[in-house]
Amino acid sequence: MPVAVTVDDFLAKPLTVPVGQPLRVAVYSRLAQGIRTHAFPLGSALPKEADLGASLGVSRTVVREALMLLEEDGLIRTRRGVGRFVTHTLPHAGLEQLQPFEDTLSTPDHPVHNERLEMTLQRTTDFVMQGLKLEEDSNAWFCETRVSRGHEILALVQEHIPAGGELRDLMPVVAGRIQELQSSSRTLLGAMTDILGPVFGPGECTVTAGITGATRGKLLGLRPSDPLLICTQTVQLSGKPAYLAKYLVAPTSDPLSILQPPQPGAPTRP
Repeated sequence: MPVAVTVDDFLAKPLTVPVGQPLRVAVYSRLAQGIRTHAFPLGSALPKEADLGASLGVSRTVVREALMLLEEDGLIRTRRGVGRFVTHTLPHAGLEQLQPFEDTLSTPDHPVHNERLEMTLQRTTDFVMQGLKLEEDSNAWFCETRVSRGHEILALVQEHIPAGGELRDLMPVVAGRIQELQSSSRTLLGAMTDILGPVFGPGECTVTAGITGATRGKLLGLRPSDPLLICTQTVQLSGKPAYLAKYLVAPTSDPLSILQPPQPGAPTRP
């Protein structure tokens, strides 16, 4: 049975600061690691700013900025006049983790439900052609899935993968199991991951704000003029574009680009 690491032992380890990384981010990463590995037990009080700074060899200003980031990410909570405490429940992994979108939205206490609306072979649009690097007048598979929690609709997932020879060259196993993908209750990325394992990545997800519109509004239960958060994701496999998707969710957000590492075990591009 592993020996528990005390807070003092954990903080005594030298702080590693990668080249070009702000000091506050290095401190954030160290403290986040301590929280996720339970060196700082859930619900426990964090040491004071001055003590953390002395242990890590940084100023209180740097510590304060790192603590602000930890609180923004839901890892700690501040009780006015009392101090800062580790959250009682660690937040679920979000867009920083490359995974099927239903897994991003789901938690053990609040699972989500997928409703597959469509999976058809379609002529590529400019959006799909550019995103998947396909030739003009080629075809691609289009999959649309509605994600809900209880009676609440959370998102509409619109996914694209190559078809025909491009799919056979890139993912021959997937090409041979299209009927399985069509009948799956998972999103397309979820179904492909179930077949191939965690081999996808790297990926990039760009987040912008938009307007729902009439067609999407009917599927999401929103008014055409309602704001919408649009996440456009591209994912590679073996260094080639393999997956393109739009995740349509609420509420709105300022544009944000998030780089995603490969899934565990995925080969990296040379």
